Amino acid sequence: MTPQRTLVLVAHPDLESSRITAHLTSAIMDLEHVTVHELSAAHPDRRFDTAREQELLRGHDTIVWQFPWHWYSVPGVLKEWMDQVLTYGFAYGAGGGALHGKRLQLVLSTGGPESSYAPAGHNRFTMEELLRPLDATAHLCGLEMAEPLILHSAPRVDADELGRHAARYRELLAPASVAAR
Repeated sequence: MTPQRTLVLVAHPDLESSRITAHLTSAIMDLEHVTVHELSAAHPDRRFDTAREQELLRGHDTIVWQFPWHWYSVPGVLKEWMDQVLTYGFAYGAGGGALHGKRLQLVLSTGGPESSYAPAGHNRFTMEELLRPLDATAHLCGLEMAEPLILHSAPRVDADELGRHAARYRELLAPASVAAR
């Protein structure tokens, strides 16, 4: 049996200045079965080599979108990647089954506390509701959407809490965890 391979697409506009996304990225860099692909560094002009990006997707079983939650959505670099890479005939539509059966894992951080993502909270909607467009994208592409890993109140987490969250992330990507899915 071929070991499970995981592709982590890190989508942050400036990873160098990031505390949370950079820490989470460094926490998984040494995992042998994981390929980390930092979108902004690899494509500073946001022009993606569609064929290369699609080949990366083909070569992995689990796709992770790791990003900070920006204005109720993904950062622009991930949206542009989606627009250029998840094309008709590849990811969906006639002949577009390249991603069918693969798993999509969201790993994101928010600025607000979990309680703010509720009907009576500051943001009025739950994260499940706000993530529906990404769930719909996964469905269209034939991807199995995993339960998201979310770090709320990211600007206020201390080093210990960030370390525990990074450990949960590593555990989530562990080969035994991937194989058990």
